[in-house]
Amino acid sequence: MLGRTLRMSTTARMFKRILIANRGEIACRVIRSCRKLGIETVAVYSQADAAAQHVRQADFALPIGGPRPQDSYLRGAAILDAAQANGAEAIHPGYGFLSENADFAEAVERAGLAFIGPRAASMRAMGSKAGAKDLMAAHGVPVVPGYTGTDQDPALLAREAERIGFPLMIKAAHGGGGKGMRIVRATGEFAQALASCQREAQGAFGNARVLLERYIEHPRHIEFQIFGDSHGHVIHLNERECSAQRRYQKVMEETPSPFLTTEQRARMGAAAIAAGKALDYSNAGTVEFIVSPQGEFHFMELNTRLQVEHPITEMTLGLDLVELQLRVAAGESLPPALLQGTPPQHGHAIELRLYAEDPAQGFLPGSGRLEHLALPAASAHVRIDSGVIEGDTVSIFYDPMIAKLVVWDLDRPRALARIAEALAACHVQGPKSNVAFLQQLIAHPAVRDGRIDTGYLDRALDEFLPAVARFDATATVAAAVTALLHAEADARGDASPWAPCDAWRMQGAALRELFLQQDETRLRVLARGHDGDYELHVDGHDAAFLVAGARLDADVLSLRVDDRALRLHVHHAGSALEVQHDGTRHGFTLAPAYVAASTSAAHDDAVRAPMPGRVVLVQTAVGAEVEAGAVLLVMEAMKMELSLRAPRTGTVAAVQTATGDFVEADSVLIRLD
Repeated sequence: MLGRTLRMSTTARMFKRILIANRGEIACRVIRSCRKLGIETVAVYSQADAAAQHVRQADFALPIGGPRPQDSYLRGAAILDAAQANGAEAIHPGYGFLSENADFAEAVERAGLAFIGPRAASMRAMGSKAGAKDLMAAHGVPVVPGYTGTDQDPALLAREAERIGFPLMIKAAHGGGGKGMRIVRATGEFAQALASCQREAQGAFGNARVLLERYIEHPRHIEFQIFGDSHGHVIHLNERECSAQRRYQKVMEETPSPFLTTEQRARMGAAAIAAGKALDYSNAGTVEFIVSPQGEFHFMELNTRLQVEHPITEMTLGLDLVELQLRVAAGESLPPALLQGTPPQHGHAIELRLYAEDPAQGFLPGSGRLEHLALPAASAHVRIDSGVIEGDTVSIFYDPMIAKLVVWDLDRPRALARIAEALAACHVQGPKSNVAFLQQLIAHPAVRDGRIDTGYLDRALDEFLPAVARFDATATVAAAVTALLHAEADARGDASPWAPCDAWRMQGAALRELFLQQDETRLRVLARGHDGDYELHVDGHDAAFLVAGARLDADVLSLRVDDRALRLHVHHAGSALEVQHDGTRHGFTLAPAYVAASTSAAHDDAVRAPMPGRVVLVQTAVGAEVEAGAVLLVMEAMKMELSLRAPRTGTVAAVQTATGDFVEADSVLIRLD
């Protein structure tokens, strides 16, 4: 639901055709708003995205280069050429890539096209965190004490760190998204953290400059959506709380904030508008604040673009922010209703990001074909923003987001119940996903009570990681019953006398045999009965399980097991079965009766690349004695740094890579003796 059509106060000619300089779910999102306004869309795509959803949904689509971002989506000149050659009157940059590139915005305007975003001057003012802090302080917006100077001599930075005091934060002066940020708690940690932060900043943003600022313990992250137009108006559209974060990456967003009082909201909203007016801001932007447990707030940054989490603002205000962007960029004034004051917020909205990643392996990003993808049905309460469907591939070259899950209800408790239902309906086969982690997250008391801070997840991550799925008799019985019910339903559609699978014999019903594979464990289940009433025998259990009244309603299994009434979320796709029980997802595979024996060899003498990426640092050499767990090299892959460690104590026998090398997944980088 993208909201009502806006009534603007100044008539302007709307664009007939725009080019979208982005990919994935944001490109699809912009296409939907353009279609509502009758605007034709031109998509651009890399070699890796030739069959992507945004390419399929746009009116026109053009290739612009190789799979790596620097060979395609970061090629501003190629994107501008494509826009001009295809009659586009404007370019929407989405978020990421060139969305906050002032040079690109300027080039678009010089070419006579509209850039659907803020002016280049606003971007430049906010492109440096140091300059942004100075500007905000000059306009009365509270900022965190620290050092923002251009002198980057390590000795000077160390002295400034001592002056500010520990703990402190080192931050890349250019860029965002959690890159180039380190918390330092003691003098002895500063030099190493500084070098790591500068290296990451240089690689991510092409500039190693950092700033230092006091680190506020247990802070909240609360941001305000602002909008400006070319007629001098700046407004805010309420706040979004983004305090649930892991390594500075937002995991969950909600509005309204469960922390803010009415008075705090008014003061922060006024500060957000002051920040926008300091920049003579136009179009969409987000003013981000860090808030202490006592309610003191400080300016953190202003993101000069639409944010990933904008749907929750749309859901509670009934607005289409992309439409608002398009209208403002076309020269229209903000709607009179918005200029009269922030519209009343209706209900509560929550957003979670479903990623292809493995929480059990340090949230290692995943890639590969989505063999099966089930997401909840869209409704007035549930919105799905996604750039992929079943059968698509999550590429190694871009952010591994599968979908954004957005829910709305009248209040926070009901919205939390909605998001729990939405997660229960999510199933991903192919690359691993974080869906079980998200279920643990929204069930955690710190989240449910609205008291999570930005560091909580990193401090207590074990509390949120899904439990290892061990043998669970109830889950095993539910999986077997689900398989039996599906087989019987399939058989009812077959007129052949050989189709029924109730194991009927003249002497009485025989036992049916099922084999369920759960990780390395193979379970044999014998079943007698049919149509929801069964007697099940599971190897290793002497007593039979008596099942009665089992029924499947979509992905919900209701049944009685030994007179216990149960209602469980289950999912069946091909040979895969999944049962959700007691907060744990139990995955099974229907296995054949006979399987070949297999063996696995340990590779504890090799350090392998867990995924494709670039080696940014090698910290060992041939002949070096290393301890188990020691960091031997650092890789950069899918927008994050990965530290690869020694699998055991030993001597380095070979180093088969060097700094700057691009390596393939599973390639051996270092060998021990």
